[in-house]
Amino acid sequence: MTKQITVAYGDGIGPEIMESTLQILREAGAKIELNIIEVGKDIYEKGFTSGLMPSAFENLNSTRVLLKAPITTPQGGGYKSLNVTLRKKLGLFANVRPISSFHPFIATKHPKMDVVIVRENEEDLYAGIEYRQTDQTYECLKLVTREGCEKIVRYAFEYAVANNRKKVSCFSKDNIMKMTDGTFHKVFDEIAKEYPQIQNDHYIIDIGTARLAAKPEIFDVIVTMNLYGDIISDVVAETSGSVGLAGSANIGKDYAMFEAIHGSAPDIADQDIANPTGLIHAAIMMLVHIGQNDVAVKIRNALYKTIEDGIHTGDIYNSATSKRKVGTKEFTAAVIANLGQKPKTLPELVVSEKTQKPIEAPSTKHGSTDSPQAQAQKSLIGFDLFLDWQKEFADLLNALKEMESEKLEIKMISAKGLLLWPLLDQHMMPNYSKGLTVLRFIGKGITGKSSGEIIDASRKILQSDLIEMLTILNEKKFDFVKYEGLYLFDGKPGYTSGQGE
Repeated sequence: MTKQITVAYGDGIGPEIMESTLQILREAGAKIELNIIEVGKDIYEKGFTSGLMPSAFENLNSTRVLLKAPITTPQGGGYKSLNVTLRKKLGLFANVRPISSFHPFIATKHPKMDVVIVRENEEDLYAGIEYRQTDQTYECLKLVTREGCEKIVRYAFEYAVANNRKKVSCFSKDNIMKMTDGTFHKVFDEIAKEYPQIQNDHYIIDIGTARLAAKPEIFDVIVTMNLYGDIISDVVAETSGSVGLAGSANIGKDYAMFEAIHGSAPDIADQDIANPTGLIHAAIMMLVHIGQNDVAVKIRNALYKTIEDGIHTGDIYNSATSKRKVGTKEFTAAVIANLGQKPKTLPELVVSEKTQKPIEAPSTKHGSTDSPQAQAQKSLIGFDLFLDWQKEFADLLNALKEMESEKLEIKMISAKGLLLWPLLDQHMMPNYSKGLTVLRFIGKGITGKSSGEIIDASRKILQSDLIEMLTILNEKKFDFVKYEGLYLFDGKPGYTSGQGE
């Protein structure tokens, strides 16, 4: 049965490697009908800041499958990443990037590497929510939800089961970001218990990345957050021989997008030197997704046979392991010539019954929508006020002494998360840089530290109390840029303490 798919040729080397990939798909007998959409640089320049016209979404609503070449996002000017827009708008919560070595045919120090990066795709810093708060201070919001963590972690374990993988490793930075990354790690530990047949472990992202670069063979499936996943997949792809070798699948409940993990490389565009392997790998993943497994196996075997034959593009050419240096077109012709043949050393693609069945989106299987956790009791106890303070710190203390509120009092002053007041040691005054300064207001009569298990909220704080305090500050000519409410959830603080508090 013929399947309609949406195709985007992209920018830079995109049209070259897409034409290569589609030519191979045609020659291999893929039963697909192409719907071409225009995306990327030209669309940005026509005034569509997302890089995509509304008609493209109509096309995607019809096919539900997108094969996309790399695109160029213009720098600055309010342009939003097309990849991020598509992943969020289409609900593509899982980015799956399988990466293995091609030893001994492509030079690598890690011949046994075979790693799958499962990256959360919709949250984290890639929400792209940024602000300039003062002349010298910029902010980027890191947004993490428990639901998002549950979906991606469960997907990683389901992927491991479906693909006969033995272990899932979690990468996070919860020793520093205890609430956002801490939630990710906590959810991982909870869900791991439901898969006793799969080994699990956890790494702090920095040492995990170092181990991945030095000893990738100790890893199997890695699940991590958006930014970390983007970084480590490039690290491991480059370690395998070239970032141009890896493809990726972006999977959601209703849609799927397949792409190479590398960028558009405009500096080598139209020179017939780009390596199409990453996009070919993405197309193979797409064929498995739409159930054309025989074609997927045929292309994968031909691709690996070509690499075994030593027919290599410039990015992977090595006089010790390669036999012939070729361009994009010649490499494509070699893959087509090898259709129907199998590699002798490199592994063949095996599509089992478990692999053929698409992994069900967790939100419709075990996820939080079917078995929601009890909603925590939320209570407001104060707020953090972010000031643009350009005078001396002593002037701020003096100004605050003149203020009085019936409901709220200042408990802490900090900058960049570091406690400035009250100091436990008066001889250890931190170096204060003028600019963004945070005042922490807590309701009078509410005692306890933010790191404690229980806070006695003896007086109720209302939003109107915050507004009253803001009015007082406004009358005193304080330049405040934003505030964050401080809440308890089931009596536990929903905020962090200051460094040094």
